[in-house]
Amino acid sequence: MQLKTTIALIVALALLGLGQPYGYNQHHNHISKRIDWTSILSKDFTTAGFGARATIGKGSIDTYQGNVGKPWGSNIIEVSESDAPKYQYVAQIKGQNREPWTVVFWNRVGPDGKFTGHFGHSALTFILNPGETKYVAFDENTQGGFGAYHGKDLPKDKWGSYACTWGEFDFGSEPNKRWSGFDVSAIQAQMAKMEVQGMKMCQVGGVCSTITADGKIDNAYGAFNRYIGGIGGNLPPGPVRLEVTIAYQG
Repeated sequence: MQLKTTIALIVALALLGLGQPYGYNQHHNHISKRIDWTSILSKDFTTAGFGARATIGKGSIDTYQGNVGKPWGSNIIEVSESDAPKYQYVAQIKGQNREPWTVVFWNRVGPDGKFTGHFGHSALTFILNPGETKYVAFDENTQGGFGAYHGKDLPKDKWGSYACTWGEFDFGSEPNKRWSGFDVSAIQAQMAKMEVQGMKMCQVGGVCSTITADGKIDNAYGAFNRYIGGIGGNLPPGPVRLEVTIAYQG
């Protein structure tokens, strides 16, 4: 299933209610609350903190080798909540975890130029404590994934691949005419017969992809539907704001 939404709708929702002032101070406070991490403040987005863009450019769509940053992994960075609106592609990371969880992001293409990014590599790693919120920005034409686990490292299968629930993303895809996409996937964990962690990814105000810890799948990937394309969120060209919940219980 491919669900398409427009950035215009997001902007319209963000601006809703700003036309009725209740006095200067109240109106000022109302606007301040609206200018949060989901806001689209300009058509000119910053690339501050990213490395140079490094794109192999081979393949198409699922086999495309896009931007991995130079140095490798510098296309995925943690940013502050106040800086998040300045970037074109941003994910907010929260959790229903009751203990610290490790979160690891990787590029689809590894440092060796092959599809090995999920074999123990990390573009960005952080600890998400209970009640904490993080923000991650992605450079254009970035494809990759991330996992979260209640331990110091993500679990791996016998081949060294991350064998946990994945969040997968493709931001501003060059071969896909700058469309973006995302999904949650339990394929690796289920194929390795290992624990499935709950995860929820949503476009702000739009489509979601969800897997619960007990394996309930909604618009997401499992071992049973791993050969079906188009599952998850498919977003038209433009800025993207994703809400991610790790340790999702439903």
